[in-house]
Amino acid sequence: MTSRITSKGGEGVRIRRAIARDAKRLTRLVRSSRAYEGPYAAMVAGYRVGPDYIETHEVYAAVGADDRLLGFYALLLAPPELDLMFVADDAQGLGIGRLLIAHMTGRARAAGLDRVRVVSHPPAEGFYRSVGALRVGTARANPPAVLWDRPELEIPIP
Repeated sequence: MTSRITSKGGEGVRIRRAIARDAKRLTRLVRSSRAYEGPYAAMVAGYRVGPDYIETHEVYAAVGADDRLLGFYALLLAPPELDLMFVADDAQGLGIGRLLIAHMTGRARAAGLDRVRVVSHPPAEGFYRSVGALRVGTARANPPAVLWDRPELEIPIP
C-alpha cells in the first residue's frame, strides 16, 4: 500500500511499505533523533531496526520526492501496538507525524483493530494526545534499558 500526500510545506510525501534495504536508514533516523539526547540517549545508542523486523511487522516509511526518509512507523498487530514512530528532525513541523498516524490508523482499521496501544517517549505524549490518543496508564521504568516511566496511551480506531 502506497499513499501520496502533500505536507504542509508543499513537499510531495509518499508513504510506502518499508523494505529490508531500508534498515540502515531507519536505524540511522532512530539513533540521530534529537528527541533522544541527554538522559534519553542511552535508550537508542545501540538500537537497530533490522531487515527481519521490517519483514515481520507492518513498517511504513514516509519519503520525499527525492526518496529522502522523512519518518517511519511500525505497527504490531498482536497485540496491537505502535512500536516505533520517528520523524526526521528537519522534517518536524511539516505534518509528517500526523500523516504517519493517519496512515497507521488506516492500516489498523484494515486489520480489524479497534485500538492501538502506544507507550510514548515522555516528550511525545502531547503529540499523541493531539492526534486522539487517550492516556490509559503508565509504563514503569525497566532498567537498564529504560530508566524512566513512560505514558501509556491508546489510539481509538474508528
